[in-house]
Amino acid sequence: MALIIFDCDGVLVDSEPLANRVLNEHLRAVGLDLALDESTALFTGLSMNSSVALIEARLGRRLPARFVPDLRAATEHAFRGSLQPVSGIASVLERLRSPSCVASSGIHSKIRRSLELTGLRRFFPDGRIFSAEDVSRGKPAPDLLLHGASRLGFAPADCIVVEDSRPGVLAARAAGMRVFGYAERTPSRVLAAAGATVFTEMAELEALLPD
Repeated sequence: MALIIFDCDGVLVDSEPLANRVLNEHLRAVGLDLALDESTALFTGLSMNSSVALIEARLGRRLPARFVPDLRAATEHAFRGSLQPVSGIASVLERLRSPSCVASSGIHSKIRRSLELTGLRRFFPDGRIFSAEDVSRGKPAPDLLLHGASRLGFAPADCIVVEDSRPGVLAARAAGMRVFGYAERTPSRVLAAAGATVFTEMAELEALLPD
């Protein structure tokens, strides 16, 4: 039996447009003036630590101490008003027979809040939620996925990862896991080039997953 490891943002909850808009606004405020599609391509799927490192490298200086707390607060505010589950994912989870978990680049409180706001928390008890906070290196490193698999007693070869970003796909491949790439917002060619089997609607995922 396989363990199904779901990313959260963009796979379970339709958070990417909201989060990327908020991030883009905060980037502009600190002097990194990027088009929304450019910042989306750069930062989608990265952990906060990886994002901060990339932002500071682009700026050539350290970010203000309040940047991350203010960004997280603004993102949560946007989520409270508008966050929805990814279309079709609730049906997939309701019919899923394999064990599953979440492994997300977000912090634990954000993952849980997102799942609660969208009605998906019932599918993922505390012992099946894993965060970049749990490991030293976030995606695209494989650490988070390997950590979740180990905690639940599964070998990497017995895991299937569902991702929507290039860093997430690269993490799964580095972990030695099969990976399906959800190409609703990320171009299919990007996910395929990173090593994913690509699908574009959640109804397709059900046919890909084991019975």
